[in-house]
Amino acid sequence: MKYTLLTLFPEIVRHYFESSIMARAVERGIVDVQIVDFRDFAVDRHRTCDDAPYGGGAGMVIKPEPLAAALDSVEGVQKRVVYPSPSGKLFQQSYAEELARDKELIFICGRYEGIDQRIIDMYVDDEICIGNYVMSSGELASLVIIDTVYRLVEGVISEESLHEESFSGGLLEYPHYTRPADFRGRGVPEILLSGNHAEIEKWRYAKRIEKTERFRPDLLKEGE
Repeated sequence: MKYTLLTLFPEIVRHYFESSIMARAVERGIVDVQIVDFRDFAVDRHRTCDDAPYGGGAGMVIKPEPLAAALDSVEGVQKRVVYPSPSGKLFQQSYAEELARDKELIFICGRYEGIDQRIIDMYVDDEICIGNYVMSSGELASLVIIDTVYRLVEGVISEESLHEESFSGGLLEYPHYTRPADFRGRGVPEILLSGNHAEIEKWRYAKRIEKTERFRPDLLKEGE
């Protein structure tokens, strides 16, 4: 799977692809990445990429010319283009699973007040909100989506891990424990030390329901 990121701050995203599981996925050829600094496509000698909004208001808006030229350079019209934005469709696991089926995704990393609407109208296929809040970095928002999507690509992590995670089956994940068996007077639930895998599975399922009821009762209502 290939990820292309259009950004004014390539240094923010570059290190992510050079670390941890993502680095191994890149090394193994499962993931390919292209980082495009769309400031290189600015048309004036100052390499200007933002301007004041028409109609007035606070902040600056990313200009359409450099962004359109950058999108054209990576054949954005023919590919799936994602723009993280507080105004977009709310991101969730099922959306990530859909995106993971694509062979290539292009991400526009917004800044300031956002990008010119004409770019959205002409190029963007998915305007995605990662949560009900506003942040300044489209780079970080893009990486949140990528981190959620790429781990669903075959060969990145084990199928078993995916099936037991939060949101699989509409429930949150059960609690985990590891050595030592006693930590500052707090022990591990006896069932996990029993070796009875059938009972362990029952305990884990009960804990998933308990945790979901406590933190995300809305998930249980969706499954009714």
